Amino acid sequence: MVREEDDFLMISGIQHFAFCQRQWALIHIEQQWHENVLTTQGQHVHRQVDDDHFDETRGILRIVRSMPILSEKLRIRGIADMVEFRRVNEKTDETIVLDGRQGFWTVVPIEYKRGKPKNDDRDIVQLCAQAICLEEMLNVVVPAGIIYYAEIRRRVRVELTKEHRQRVQALVETMRHYYDEAITPRAVYKKHCQQCSLLTICQPKLSAAGARSAAAYIMQHIGEDEE
Repeated sequence: MVREEDDFLMISGIQHFAFCQRQWALIHIEQQWHENVLTTQGQHVHRQVDDDHFDETRGILRIVRSMPILSEKLRIRGIADMVEFRRVNEKTDETIVLDGRQGFWTVVPIEYKRGKPKNDDRDIVQLCAQAICLEEMLNVVVPAGIIYYAEIRRRVRVELTKEHRQRVQALVETMRHYYDEAITPRAVYKKHCQQCSLLTICQPKLSAAGARSAAAYIMQHIGEDEE
């Protein structure tokens, strides 16, 4: 039985959480958001594959864009930018059968990103979460995925290891705890904070010293103004 959708965490939030737990909480718990140049560029990149009616087969390759995915086990859901199904001759645990199509098909999630490969794993864990959803939905093994980086205009193949899967599991468990308890973590001020679209809302230097949430920060200063 599928749970209510409101009970599922968004897969896109895993990348936010891996990058900055406070950023994730401001967006997904406090419903705070603000556009900047980087987020606008990211939206432009995703518009290139944002077509939930696109389902095309070219020979041995089937391409599906904006594919809804979810995992009952992890209670996460979202949209895969693109999923490629490639026909092969041999049946394995990495293939499925597609209705009305001959042969066996491998499954590869493809995530589109505005920038270039990162020094951390934030993009990889988002891709891995998509693979976990596809594995559960289609009863198939998805050993690898692809990230397309617009800045370098190149696809990067990512082997999705046991360690990546354990990392996703740990991130989702912590996200679930924070979400259920409505906890906004305090900021850890770093250099990357200056490029964050939520800089003025987050107030990372002040948060690191005191208020846990943007709401608490605002109420604190409203109270000071009224005294």
